[in-house]
Amino acid sequence: MMKWTKRSLAAVAVATMTAVPAVAQETVSAVVIDGYPDRSLWVREFTNFFIPEVDRRLAEAGNYQMSWQENYGGSIVKPRGVLEGVQLGLGDIGIVTTIFHSSKLPSQGLAAVTPFVSSDARAVAQAVDEIAREYPAMQNEFAAQNQVYLATGVVLDSYQMFCTDPIESISDLEGRKVAGAGVNLRYLEGIQDAAGVRGGLTDFYNMLQTGLVDCAMLWPESAATFNISEVAPYMIRTDFGSVNSKTVTANQDYWNTLPDEVKDVLRAVSIDYRDHLAALTMDNAAAAEATYVETGGTIIDISDDDRAAWAAAMPNVAQEWAATLNGNGEDGDQMLESYLAKLEAAGFTGVRDWTQP
Repeated sequence: MMKWTKRSLAAVAVATMTAVPAVAQETVSAVVIDGYPDRSLWVREFTNFFIPEVDRRLAEAGNYQMSWQENYGGSIVKPRGVLEGVQLGLGDIGIVTTIFHSSKLPSQGLAAVTPFVSSDARAVAQAVDEIAREYPAMQNEFAAQNQVYLATGVVLDSYQMFCTDPIESISDLEGRKVAGAGVNLRYLEGIQDAAGVRGGLTDFYNMLQTGLVDCAMLWPESAATFNISEVAPYMIRTDFGSVNSKTVTANQDYWNTLPDEVKDVLRAVSIDYRDHLAALTMDNAAAAEATYVETGGTIIDISDDDRAAWAAAMPNVAQEWAATLNGNGEDGDQMLESYLAKLEAAGFTGVRDWTQP
């Protein structure tokens, strides 16, 4: 048995006092929402990359720690409801699928209205996000929805067509019904009697299975995730291009309560998440196509001539987009030119010059 002395008791007292931290970490809560399931790439990587990276950086400083509550797959909002959910404070941070909100977030359609330019998610993500920081339009639109813009994400290497029957050329799409979401339905307007049917990613399997549509515009990773080869065994490689469709935002009222240190980390990690997601998307693209083939799918390439003819037959949705932004008091023309210039500098030139009528 240890015999205590005045000296040993004093030493224990000193050790106890010095072991108590001078400043305790403050806990900051964050409710994260998305209507898509956690198997979706961007949701999975929010869990696997974004959250651990925020935690790591805050731990380095030692002043704050996060308490995360993640709510996906419709537990709080459906896929189309994230924008409103964050606006109302149902979530503090959300991954907004912007293609569902072209009227409220028109500037977010920039990549979608410039098809057939770049199928590199990394280049598109960086270019769109730089436009958001160089011009006020995108941030103003989210501010009007009581939200703070953090970063744009691109989760697809390129939209392709997934069809129930083989499509060899643009003429084979005449009279077909095609599922899509947002601006990409406008791509069909130059094809005789082709009809766009609006739907969401989680709806496309059933739409194809039931014959409601003949084709759907998806990207290979999502086709693999949602087993699209079972109902649409033909992927038509149109290479419409990468499109930004995810934006990380924070509720403005919640944001106002955050310490500056936490705000800085969230901003920085949002950009890293943008680049991480885009790089992972490109890494996964070839594997996803291989999975599609392995599970019964066939890939058919559309010729360069058909891609050029398709682009030429479309209405100039980019010019319409710019005119809408101009009408809202933003510099839509300059945003369009600047965006395409960024892609050209990165090595990507489209089959049509969307800056010209």
